[in-house]
Amino acid sequence: MPIRKRSFQEIKSQRHSPDSLKSVERFPVFVILENIRSMYNVGAIFRTSDAACISELLLCGYTAKPPRKEIDKTALGATETVPWKYFPGALDAISYLKEKGVTVMALEHCDESQDLMTMECPFPVGLVVGNEVDGISEAVVAACDLACEIPMHGVKQSLNVAVAYGVAVFQLLEKIRQNNNP
Repeated sequence: MPIRKRSFQEIKSQRHSPDSLKSVERFPVFVILENIRSMYNVGAIFRTSDAACISELLLCGYTAKPPRKEIDKTALGATETVPWKYFPGALDAISYLKEKGVTVMALEHCDESQDLMTMECPFPVGLVVGNEVDGISEAVVAACDLACEIPMHGVKQSLNVAVAYGVAVFQLLEKIRQNNNP
């Protein structure tokens, strides 16, 4: 029997509605975006955050915040389904998370970075994602509790920020699944 592609309606019937999503327990993952310059990347991160059902997205510095048509173009409505806040600086967002008892982890190449695929990860966790060119600022890296990186096997040292975030957040969800089903 050949593989059959499901219809949009079949897929939609298996998803939460925006209203029902308000009462769903979200995964214990918070995300800090520090100075993301591309509104299309911000929108893509919103959309991935919706798919991952993260707890909260914290936009910092000059990271654009909704409503913006450039964000909406790639977010496809996720700005309405992902809880988010704006902070003037990422250090403010880190303080906010640490007051809630959240461990903060930089997604960055550091001397102390651990391989995200194999490391033990504490939850709840706040994942800091940085600027497309400069990454996470030194001051923010220093304020984090730990650092992780995605193993790179080719010539390039990094992925697009929205792609890296997608890889990282779904790896974190897999770690949560493994912790709940040993």
